Amino acid sequence: MGATRTASPQEISGRLTPAPRHTTWTGSAAAQERLHRLVPGGAHTYARGSDQYPEGVAPVLVRGVGARVQDVDGNWYVEYGMGLRSVTLGHGYRPVVDAVTRAAVDGVSFSRPSVRELEAAERFLETVPGADMVKFAKNGSDATTAALRLARAATGRAMVAICSSQPFFSVDDWFISTTGMDAGIPGAGRDLTVGFAYNDLDSLRRVLEEHRGQVAAVFLEAATGGAEPAPGFLEGVRGLATEHGAVMVLDEMITGMRWHAGGAQQVYGVIPDLSTWGKALGNGFAVSALAGKRDLMELGGLDTARPRVFLLSTTHGAETTGLAAYLAVSDAYAEHDVVGIMERQGERLRRGVEEVAAAAGVADHVTVGGRASCLVFGTRDPQGEPSQAFRALFLQELLRHGVLGQSFVVSAAHTDDDVDLTVEAVARACVVYAKALDNGTTDGFLRGRPVAPALRTHAAPRRLPDLGAPTQEVKP
Repeated sequence: MGATRTASPQEISGRLTPAPRHTTWTGSAAAQERLHRLVPGGAHTYARGSDQYPEGVAPVLVRGVGARVQDVDGNWYVEYGMGLRSVTLGHGYRPVVDAVTRAAVDGVSFSRPSVRELEAAERFLETVPGADMVKFAKNGSDATTAALRLARAATGRAMVAICSSQPFFSVDDWFISTTGMDAGIPGAGRDLTVGFAYNDLDSLRRVLEEHRGQVAAVFLEAATGGAEPAPGFLEGVRGLATEHGAVMVLDEMITGMRWHAGGAQQVYGVIPDLSTWGKALGNGFAVSALAGKRDLMELGGLDTARPRVFLLSTTHGAETTGLAAYLAVSDAYAEHDVVGIMERQGERLRRGVEEVAAAAGVADHVTVGGRASCLVFGTRDPQGEPSQAFRALFLQELLRHGVLGQSFVVSAAHTDDDVDLTVEAVARACVVYAKALDNGTTDGFLRGRPVAPALRTHAAPRRLPDLGAPTQEVKP
């Protein structure tokens, strides 16, 4: 990667845009209603759905600059989560946009490989030294399912062990069958996926012993926004997978480029057989990757005498703009300490949130935790239990004061001003939160119904209609 220098968040971000206070979202509500008529769920990702926000308070966005976004009503917000953790350099980061523009002008899809496929593969494998080969795609689910297909072909086994403590691996049946949204999935396939707990080697050992000789792959994230690996855990997973002849697959969708340019495997020093990548590879542009050891990856290639695996073969997998975005992102990481900036700004945000929550007397109810570059907040009710109603109230008050985010996941574009505005918004939100705690309920404070888990069996408790005016008067 070469030497790096430290850049300020202001340098990464570019120009700033004010984030005024606001309390109306009439344009967004109208646009969301139209979306619900045309798009199942009203969004193309369940985590982006209006049911994840207070009723009538789900901004529909038109643009982003740095860490700020603007909705159809003209309101500006400091955004967190940043494209479901895919944007680490900020919205509209000029070097990436310019690289994508140049690639598009030269043509985006051909009947033979482009030189960018070679350049991107060389760059990626220089950055992730534990991998021998890589194949690019457009989304994370294709990469993870291809990894499982490789593992099944290599081992001759059908089962997969997944870390059930972690929320998501793929839209395909082998994973979705384990969630609440399993309608339409044949029952037979569900029996092929078994779970183990994070930081619990004994649970993985039991699964592998109970299904000895049947598990093709062990899937997990090395770490998450809320959990770090206990000493010896990842090494233990590596050892158990090898002992039982299973392929170890690390999901680097979130950790890749956010924990380290070389992924969590670089941070924790454990090399998987295969790893899957996406999100921040393209700073929001569509590019994902499957990487791993040559003896496995070549099963989908031409240097093998074994039956070939249909690995990743998609029309748009190697279109040039996604790969150009990755190369420009890689350049940015070589020039700037992007991860370091995110960690510093995340720590600054963490301290600020903890201080204002304590000052409002709600420190046990409004919490912030996780790795500094991937912070999540928690919301608890008067009994100290996690609460969707209090989460919705917190989101509502943040939105009223210019902050949009289901988490506190930062980018390198988050400036001190962005963090200060956010801490101020949290302070104001905590005042309302404290009043609701004193009343023992969010009634009278929360607009409409609480938010609901994104992956659930039924549309209820947020079945449509979920737009328009609040169901009760909301107190200031």
